[in-house]
Amino acid sequence: MRLISINSLQPGMKLAKKIYNDEGLILLSENAELTKGLIRRLKELGLNQVYIADRLTDDIVIPEMISEETRRRAMQEIRTNFRKVTEPALRGRVYPYLGKTFLKVVESILSDLSSREDVMIMMMNINSTDHYLYRHSLNVCVYTLLLGKVHGYSNDALSVLGLGALLHDIGKTKIPPSVLLKPDRLTDHEFDLIKQHTEIGFQMLKDEPGVPLVAAHCALQHHERLNGSGYPRGIQGSEIHEYARWLAIADSYDAMTTHRIYRSALLPHQATEILYAGCDTLYEKSKLEIFRDSVAIYPIGITVGLSTGERGVVVRINPDIPQRPVIRVFMGPEGEELKAPYEVNLAVKLSVVITYVEGTEPEIAHV
Repeated sequence: MRLISINSLQPGMKLAKKIYNDEGLILLSENAELTKGLIRRLKELGLNQVYIADRLTDDIVIPEMISEETRRRAMQEIRTNFRKVTEPALRGRVYPYLGKTFLKVVESILSDLSSREDVMIMMMNINSTDHYLYRHSLNVCVYTLLLGKVHGYSNDALSVLGLGALLHDIGKTKIPPSVLLKPDRLTDHEFDLIKQHTEIGFQMLKDEPGVPLVAAHCALQHHERLNGSGYPRGIQGSEIHEYARWLAIADSYDAMTTHRIYRSALLPHQATEILYAGCDTLYEKSKLEIFRDSVAIYPIGITVGLSTGERGVVVRINPDIPQRPVIRVFMGPEGEELKAPYEVNLAVKLSVVITYVEGTEPEIAHV
């Protein structure tokens, strides 16, 4: 299978992976043949990229960070419980089983991550039209837990870190949908309103049975930055809890690599470069280094251009050097399709580098 931009889809192409709607139900199944109408509908739903079946790449298997079943159950719990805390009867108090419910979700994610060898941060914003808040909460939890595992936290510490990550944006459930889901850039007043979600989330979680106080501080501090430029309190360095410093990276990365109506998603290598621009000013260097070594910046299935003038598809990630994957070259330097595609391992062929990724270069996102 191959990953292509939604703008490159053509009638007659077939999907290689299911596409889910915002209720977790299958919208289109594998092998569904795309029509002009279906392509238009996928664009309307906000999908940025999809996996298609391709004769040159039909043997490529895209690894998943967590299983389809774990993802489905997690999204169901997030949708159900985030909606419950917005119900009129519950305003002013929090649904009383948040900790117990979401701890089970964290344990399922940890189980999946532990069962996979050389698991890396892969793109999770593909083939789903979930509500941004729900999807973002799950993605940040998965990314943060993987980083925590690589760092070497104990299982008990990972459970608390994962719970803080899963609930870090729960305060947004109290922000008016007209602002939270606004399809245009926010005004200064609206952005100030959005920023209140950190303190709202802390107030929702700090006295909640089953939710450690540290997890509440993750909600409060995940937008704080090392140099004091963050919010809500403008604290610096070690004043920011270590878990919140991990969350700052995962939260920013997912925000940048998610397609929004008012801006396109960045590709992983672009988002990583932006994160590194804030090294030791916004984000902690040692944590960024772990992130850099844990993220597949060129996702499997994506088409890239090489310094040789050739084009190919990423077929494997080298865990020790994820920045230099294995490429299946299918097009020569003159744009001719090769009769016999071949693979080049960039971890070995050091004279060859990736010069671009297929598709329109997206604009820079503001986090």
